[in-house]
Amino acid sequence: MQTLKNIFSSTLHLFYPHVCTGCGSDLLQQDNLLCLECINNLPHTNFAQHNNNPVEKIFLGRIPITAAHSEFYFSKEFLIQQLIHQLKYKNNTAIGFYLGELMGKTLFASNRFNNIDYLIPLPLYPDKEHKRGYNQATIICNGMSEVMNIPVLNDNVIRQKFTETQTRKHRTERWENVEGSFKIKNPETLKGKNILLVDDVITTGATLEACGSVVLQTEGVKLYIATLAHAAK
Repeated sequence: MQTLKNIFSSTLHLFYPHVCTGCGSDLLQQDNLLCLECINNLPHTNFAQHNNNPVEKIFLGRIPITAAHSEFYFSKEFLIQQLIHQLKYKNNTAIGFYLGELMGKTLFASNRFNNIDYLIPLPLYPDKEHKRGYNQATIICNGMSEVMNIPVLNDNVIRQKFTETQTRKHRTERWENVEGSFKIKNPETLKGKNILLVDDVITTGATLEACGSVVLQTEGVKLYIATLAHAAK
């Protein structure tokens, strides 16, 4: 019987190969998304353990945040860029959920992100989310929620203005591009709460600053920020 199972498994793998999302290797267990080599090569930052880390310095003097973190270093043409590209443009929500779980484990263990009441994904403009089919920040939050046992709050913070891509803009242009883009539908829900605002990549922080500044207008809110990756300017 075991021999028949092995033959069936080998035949299935031949026609429907299960390969690593990172490198394409087929040397991984059936339920895994990344092979052991790619898992070992993930560029964790360890920012969550440290006050005044590089992400927190981005917001210094701009908006008051309690703590901030990015799980990975982002470099072009390297593994994390490829995985985030898979999440955002290739409909690979499974890898986003998995990376969210990894970040959730880090935050849970750090003791600097205790007492979070809600995870809030940075909202996309509705037309853009409809075209993509999902918000990648929500997928990340769902993975984090699985580990941290914190609810994801969707549809209360909304993006009310379409903005051009930030990629080729410098810091001032990025801020001007997103100013006035966000709105809170029901501030009472956030009143007195500890909010963790989540996105995929942070560079200058302009978009997160614009959204965070609106969240902070609600009485008693404490703001935390977390992103999957930190891209050096």
